[in-house]
Amino acid sequence: MSGAFTVSVRDLSRRAGSVRDVHLTIPAPDDLGSEVLRIEPGSPLDLDLTLHAVSDGILVTGPVSGKLVGECARCLDPIEDSLTVELGELYYHPDVRDRLVADGDEDAKEAPVVEGDDLDVETEVRDAVVLDLPFTPLCEPNCPGLCPVCGIHLRDAEEGHSHDVIDPRWAKLEGLDLGDGTARDGE
Repeated sequence: MSGAFTVSVRDLSRRAGSVRDVHLTIPAPDDLGSEVLRIEPGSPLDLDLTLHAVSDGILVTGPVSGKLVGECARCLDPIEDSLTVELGELYYHPDVRDRLVADGDEDAKEAPVVEGDDLDVETEVRDAVVLDLPFTPLCEPNCPGLCPVCGIHLRDAEEGHSHDVIDPRWAKLEGLDLGDGTARDGE
């Protein structure tokens, strides 16, 4: 197996207690995030991982960091920020996972596995990054957004900015004569 997210564990494979630090800087894939916020495609994605050999497999821990780009969910201004998430995943030895599955452990079926002398950490990195992204990213915590009528940035609008908008379902009643000489609009 070879790929940008592949880590060799040849020297750790079955020696419980062994520890090794691994630093990878790889180009971020194109689809690491969502439509509104993502790790910038092609930008450096830094993985500072510690590999711990344990009796059941290899425990991978450490920060993953990259550059976020996207747009504010309220005002659509561009957002640039950094993201750091902690990775923590146990990669089972295949025979250990098979034994757990045979013993009825349903979660073990989906657990990552040490494949030969390599670990492919892409799925776990992707999961950690995507799960840490905010559902509605904001350029600032109190972003007021855009005016729903004219579309200007409300942070740039005059205080009390508003529009008199009549519900179109009631618009025909605007000039209704109420019989006492006054129109519906109060004139």
